[in-house]
Amino acid sequence: MSTLAEEIVKKDKSGSKALPYLMVLRPKQWTKNLLVFAALIFSIKTVNIHMLLKAVVGFALFCIVSSCVYIINDYMDREADSRHPEKKYRPIASGRLDPIRALVFGSTLLCCALGMAYLLDPWFSLLLFGYFMINVAYSIKLKQVVIVDIMVIAFGFVLRAIGGGLVIDVSFTPWFLICTMLLALFLAISKRRHELYLLSENKGEHRKVLEQYSPELLNQLNSIVTTAAIMSYSLFTFTSGHTIQLMWTIPLVMYGIFRYLYLIHMKGKGGRPEKVLVEDGHILATVSLFAIMVASILYYFE
Repeated sequence: MSTLAEEIVKKDKSGSKALPYLMVLRPKQWTKNLLVFAALIFSIKTVNIHMLLKAVVGFALFCIVSSCVYIINDYMDREADSRHPEKKYRPIASGRLDPIRALVFGSTLLCCALGMAYLLDPWFSLLLFGYFMINVAYSIKLKQVVIVDIMVIAFGFVLRAIGGGLVIDVSFTPWFLICTMLLALFLAISKRRHELYLLSENKGEHRKVLEQYSPELLNQLNSIVTTAAIMSYSLFTFTSGHTIQLMWTIPLVMYGIFRYLYLIHMKGKGGRPEKVLVEDGHILATVSLFAIMVASILYYFE
């Protein structure tokens, strides 16, 4: 466990009652919901303050609902997590947060989030509810079904992208959604590979589905997905209906994927994509530059 995590546990034991409730929300993983802003970036020429505010609210609601999913997942996995070298320090698994109180807390947040989403856009509220139910099914059963587990994770990213379009009333091309699905599959496969590497001595003790994976299989799946992702994004830049100048962002997509593969195979990382995003300067710079380039190209060349 990291020194930072040890300090948090010590502070929590010293009397902080609110800290476990904050930690169980996993705010560091909210970076995954930044995909909600993709629709805003690809609509840069028509963006106004009203659309921006709606996108921010949509992002916040996705953060709340995704945190409710994490609470249920931590509740379901509390025994297995207690044996994991890193996850055993989570509030529920470590015993610092009562499981029933965590569920009540999560239920309250979920009801508030869905109510606010309905006021924002009824279809967005339905999508959030669907996202929640799919992830509950994942926590209960689907995470134990080989291949299906990583596809459900990837589908969650697609729903984030669609949700971002719903709140500002814009649509995506099928190519963009395919690219999102493939990149999300890449991250999910990489996460499984890291878990397999981390728990190689007793891989079935924490997550049963790992018994049905092997490094060779996951490497092969990643080879297929990364190739398809680069090809799909390249086709998207030419056929999306936007300016063809988007093709200049293809090298950034390729470098981002290659850099992540380097971190997986040479540095033993990839278990927590949100951590890699903020800690690896190359990945962070690539993602930031990609967003800036896309917005600039669409604004000046469309």
